[in-house]
Amino acid sequence: MSLAPHPVNPGVPPAPALAREAAQSADVARLQIERCAGRFAELGARLRQNPPRFVVTCARGSSDHAVSYGKYLIETTLGRAVASVGPSVASVYQTPHLDLKDSLFIAVSQSGRSPDLLRLTERAKEAGALVVGFVNTEDSPLMRMCDVGIPLCAGPEQSVAATKSYLLSGLAFLQLVAHWSGEAQLHEAVRRLPEALEAARELDWGPTLSRLTDARSLYVLGRGSGLGAALEIALKLKETCRLHAEAFSTAEVIHGPLALVGPGFPVIALGQEDNSAESTRTVVRRFVELGAEVHSALAVPGALPLPSISGAHPAIVPLCHVQSFYMAVHRLAVARQLDPDVPVHLRKVTETV
Repeated sequence: MSLAPHPVNPGVPPAPALAREAAQSADVARLQIERCAGRFAELGARLRQNPPRFVVTCARGSSDHAVSYGKYLIETTLGRAVASVGPSVASVYQTPHLDLKDSLFIAVSQSGRSPDLLRLTERAKEAGALVVGFVNTEDSPLMRMCDVGIPLCAGPEQSVAATKSYLLSGLAFLQLVAHWSGEAQLHEAVRRLPEALEAARELDWGPTLSRLTDARSLYVLGRGSGLGAALEIALKLKETCRLHAEAFSTAEVIHGPLALVGPGFPVIALGQEDNSAESTRTVVRRFVELGAEVHSALAVPGALPLPSISGAHPAIVPLCHVQSFYMAVHRLAVARQLDPDVPVHLRKVTETV
């Protein structure tokens, strides 16, 4: 399968690697579905036959934001509690006993090499968990350690900031939940995701992000399965644009964080048409009343519309929001006189202890 970058207009300077790699997301999503559907089917059957008591996750950075997305899918679809365990529990604190017997442990990583993730995964196996890995580097130590290792199939990423690997981590969770639950609508959502990512790739978030050229801080809001998308967008604004962006659930932001909001305060409000939609609209209306400049994916009077695909299953809308954002954030970075492919102080692979 070709992973050629999305075509650009003649005479226009080539996009940074961040945007070129993000543009490949639909193609590599198809690749993951083609290569890994059988593995997910076997795993789903195994989990139905022997349901875990609970689910534990292990990830950092963008991978952990994908975990947030997957957490809501698992909890709302399958009714299994999902808990994130900090890798330092095993690496720094060297906790001798973790009661993970009969649990499902999911480790998510691009490189599969960070020592703290490896140590916690080792402890999970010792503690009796079924260890599953969603890993982009197929010959990594983490992949070899897992009971069930599933490649993300994102391919190489040269930009320091992750893009397609984040989206494919989200797809891995979607495939897991579809095969575990057997829900026909989720299987259809998996099938439709590549074309939805293509549609989201063409939506222009540039006008929204251009208004942040001189900004110093902003909020990115989401709820439920959309919270992971908000976390990811806020991280990328920090990484590539040196912009102090904070992500909040719309249920949390109306407490303490609301005190910072005033006229002109910039807000990006994500949302999907599920049970969280109306409460999200209520919060957006509150921000509009306070004079904030709100760009909202859900239609709310007084808020500026944020381009969003229509008619998609709510489970894939948050991934599509991130896809649209990825295609525009490099322009904001350049406008702020930064190189989006080489964020200051950062490296592609961060190995924590």
